[in-house]
Amino acid sequence: MNQQIRHEIFTRWRDNNPNPTTELEYSTPFELLIAVLLSAQSTDVGVNKATRKLYPIANTPQAILDLGLETLKTYVKTIGLYNTKAANIIKTCRILVEQHQSIIPDNREALEALPGVGRKTANVVLNTAFGQPTMAVDTHIFRVGNRTKIAPGKNVIDVEKKLLKVIPKEFLVDSHHWMILHGRYVCVARKPKCGSCLIEDLCEYKDKTEIDSY
Repeated sequence: MNQQIRHEIFTRWRDNNPNPTTELEYSTPFELLIAVLLSAQSTDVGVNKATRKLYPIANTPQAILDLGLETLKTYVKTIGLYNTKAANIIKTCRILVEQHQSIIPDNREALEALPGVGRKTANVVLNTAFGQPTMAVDTHIFRVGNRTKIAPGKNVIDVEKKLLKVIPKEFLVDSHHWMILHGRYVCVARKPKCGSCLIEDLCEYKDKTEIDSY
């Protein structure tokens, strides 16, 4: 795929959705961090249901520490792997209080030092909370990058590095959200909805569906 086509793809996504954002509900960088920690192998819908009950009670590192592990679990028990996630959240909150004055760091090294925070989670926080041009490659972005040929790669790191290299700078901050939404609702895993795709004529996927697949 050449750069002219890539530019047109992102132009169409921008025209269709000028201000994309995450579907996770949050009002502070801390709330976003906790939501992303909870979202691993879980849906945004499920995470939002849990945080709508949790955040009115505790939405700061100290408030969650004051809840304690067992009480925290009662708020997140509907989410997969909740025992591990709750333990990591408590550990993370303790570090934030003791080492960062309860402020979410805006650099990768400090974020990845927090329990449960890997590269993808750090990228989401850096991009969505702080507006940095990072690319958090999840299963949706990995699929879209490979299927469309925008940025094919053998693993998530390959796709991340290629996307950062080939996406025009004017689109880079928002591109993470456009690609996730495209993969979540249009370029779905089993049978992409090519008939209702904004970029069908630009995509290089060989096995396009001929009609909408709802």
